Order: sequence, then structure tokens, then C-alpha cells
Amino acid sequence: MSPFDDIERTQDAVRSGFGGAPVLVVGDVMLDRYLWGEVKRISPEAPVPVVHVQRETLAAGGAANVALNLAGLGLQVTLAGFTGHDNHRRDLLALLDQAGIDTSAIVIASDRSTTVKTRIIGGHQQMLRLDVEHGTDAPAADIDRLLEAVTHHIDAMGAVVLSDYAKGTLPPRVCQTIIRTARRHGIPVLADPKGRDYARYASATTLSPNRAELAVAIGMSASDLDALLIGGQHLRASLGLDYLTVTRSEQGITLIEPDQIHHVPATAREVFDVSGAGDTVIATLAAGTVAGLSRMDSIRLANLAAGIVCGKVGTAPVERAELLAELESRFIAPILTLDDKIVSLDVLTRRVEAWRTRGETIVFTNGCFDLLHAGHVIYLERARREGDRLILGLNTDDSVRRLKGPARPILSQRDRARVLAALTSVDAVVLFDEDTPLHLIHALRPDVLAKGADYTEDQVVGAREVKSWGGRVALIPYVEGFSTSGIIRRIEAGEQ
Repeated sequence: MSPFDDIERTQDAVRSGFGGAPVLVVGDVMLDRYLWGEVKRISPEAPVPVVHVQRETLAAGGAANVALNLAGLGLQVTLAGFTGHDNHRRDLLALLDQAGIDTSAIVIASDRSTTVKTRIIGGHQQMLRLDVEHGTDAPAADIDRLLEAVTHHIDAMGAVVLSDYAKGTLPPRVCQTIIRTARRHGIPVLADPKGRDYARYASATTLSPNRAELAVAIGMSASDLDALLIGGQHLRASLGLDYLTVTRSEQGITLIEPDQIHHVPATAREVFDVSGAGDTVIATLAAGTVAGLSRMDSIRLANLAAGIVCGKVGTAPVERAELLAELESRFIAPILTLDDKIVSLDVLTRRVEAWRTRGETIVFTNGCFDLLHAGHVIYLERARREGDRLILGLNTDDSVRRLKGPARPILSQRDRARVLAALTSVDAVVLFDEDTPLHLIHALRPDVLAKGADYTEDQVVGAREVKSWGGRVALIPYVEGFSTSGIIRRIEAGEQ
């Protein structure tokens, strides 16, 4: 039985991208910089590990990560905050523009550089973090410019999110001006708070502190959960909040309402990194709110989303397809649309894990499938009979050209994927750019590897690997008289 109050409405909200509703995020925008490498020795200069840096990646952090989460879920997002007039601003705006986020309300501060957090990663382990930031409030003139930009956008919004990292963007005057303006227009305001003084957030719809933050705000120990939640009830009432949302890491999320307290347990199977999980919670909670979901269903959805991002390394937003796959695999028998079947490897890996949880057998096959014909359809139907779910690894256009020459494929990878996804025998289509699907096979670990019977088992790529984890190879007879090359020759010859 689903724990959701209205699972169908929740599913529809996620599938539709929450109606593409407009949301304004105001807060401390940051650039997260990652230096990835390996640790193989200790420095001779000091007892510290030496990280041999192999690559650098950039991600949006703080309020910018909240905005990316909302955009990834399908909402229209406007982001307001401060940056410096520097190259880091350029890098951050490029990331936001790529996600379709409106950055017109991001103001260049007169007294500070862009906030940057540099994390040094050795393997999957964070070794060190270097912060370049400002902890004082922005100058009054800059605050005025920020509020002017915010008030220009606010009346068109479905919700406002205040993302406070205590870097000077959200002093009391900013918070109260935004909250009063939004509430006057009937717009919910959700705040991720910081510090000891929560009076700046008075009259917001909800706050989402974590357990330690709530303890600091009410001056209590975080170890006594019952007393802490009672303190949270008093805080909610004193601030005039509609409700309070307390995130509790591996213990889930707690909803504090005027008359009752609800607990939602965590869903993460394996936690790699909690960076950005709070951003995902407040973003998903806002998305559920603008979509008209109940408080509990919005929190359950936020809990699912947090579980997804905790399974990733580094600050990473949740994507609508990921959340939909997690929701459907856990709580409903999915009816996948054509576009839902065409997925990235990350999304498919999570979907396969859910199928396995239900005891389903995973079949994998691959090919170019250029000019789909009856022979292909029959082959895929037969492959599907070897298990419960059929995954099709599809060669990209570049991969096909390398294998079959510059004149191929006839149909683009997008068109081929959509036609294949329309077949009832196919449960998922995932593209791969390599010459062989070995990387996909390693990642998905199918129970059955299907290939045409014109191959022998020792010729099938991945056969040895699949058998090593207890799987098997199924050689499927092809239907005589059908081939893409033959169809092309007949077309060129003008044959009927």
C-alpha cells in the first residue's frame, strides 16, 4: 500500500514537471569547485596525503543549487542573490543559463567576490574544503538593488524560496520585505534557515532546518528528539508559520503542524555524499506546494529526492526523470510513456535496482536498429520472453558511423530511440557512444544477455562478464529474409 495520500496526483505532478510553475529563489549563491584525483602517497613535507589532481568540475551551490533542483524538476526558475564582478560569476551564470534559469535578478555586489567552495576529492573521499566567502551583510545600497530586482518578479511567482547560508544576502530587512510582499499576494514562502535568530523568517509558510540547526535556534540539545520537537512546536507558533519541516539526515523528515507531528523515514539505500541534500529537500517541497500536493505528500516526495542525491558524489541536483523513476518503482506499477522509456544510464541504474527489488529478471540486448523492420520486432519480442524486463542498448549516430560507414545511420539516434521505445516488448532504451556496450553491461549487470543466433556465445560482448555474476547468454534466432542492408539495396534499386 502506498504511503502517499494521493499517489496518482503525485505521479502526475512529477510527470508534468509540476506544471512548469514559476518559482523565485532568493539567497546566497555560490560556485562549487571540485578537484578530483587519486591519493597514492603521503607528502614528505608534512603528514598529509598528496592528491594527484586529474580533473576539475564546477557546480552551482547554495541558493543556486536550489534553483538547479527546481529547474531539473521542470519548474520555471528565477534566481536572485549576489556575486562579485569576477570570472567565478561568469562560470556560475553559464551553469545557470544552461539550465534555463533566469539570472536577471543576480546583482553584482560592491564589496565582495563570488562565494566559492573548493572541494578536493581523493577517490570518493573529500580530503579538504577551501572557502572564499563573506559572512557580513551586504551594504544597504546593494540590498536595495536586490529588493528592487526581487519585487519586479515576485507577483508572478507560484512560490518563493529563501535559501540562507549566512553569507549576507538575507538579513532581516530582506527576509521580512519578501515574506510580507509574497504573503500579500497569496504566495507561499519556504525558507531554509541559518543562525540563531529565526525572527527574520516570521510569517513564512514553513522553515526546513535540520536537527542541529533547530537545536541551535531554540537553545536545546539535539540529542533529545522528543524535547526538540516540542520546542519546534513552540517555535512554529511563535513565528506564525503554517508548519515546520525538520530534516533528520538518515532518520528522514519530520513535519510539525499545529496539532500533530508526522515522521517520514529516509529512503537512501547507500549514502555517498550529503552535500546539497537540504537544497533538494526545500526545492522539492516548494515544487509539491505549487503543484497543490498535500503537505505530507510534498514531504514524502522531498524525502525520495533527498535519497537520490545522497547516492551521488558532490553537489548534484535531482532530475525529474530520476524522481519519477524512484516514485514509480517504489510505490506504483509504472505505466511508462514513450519518452519515459528513453533514459540516461544514471536513471536506468536506479530503475533496474527497483525492478530487482521486486524480483524481476533483467534482459539486455543491443544494436543499431536502423530502419526498424519485422525481423527486429520479432527478435525483441523473443528476447523479452527471456525475462521480465528488456533493456535495449542503442548505438549513437557516431557509433553507427564507425561500425557501418559514413552513409549510416539512415535514421537519427533520436528517431530510432523513439520508435524502439514505442514497442511494448522494450522497457527501456539507453544510448551508448562506444563501439561495444560493455560499459552498460558492467553498470547494469543484467541477468540475461540476449544476442542474435548468428553469433556464438564466445563472440558475444559481455558474455563472460554476465556469466561471472551468475547470469546467462540467450542466443535468439533471427527471422530469415529481413535485414536493414537488404531493404536499403531494394530501395536504391527501385524494387517493390
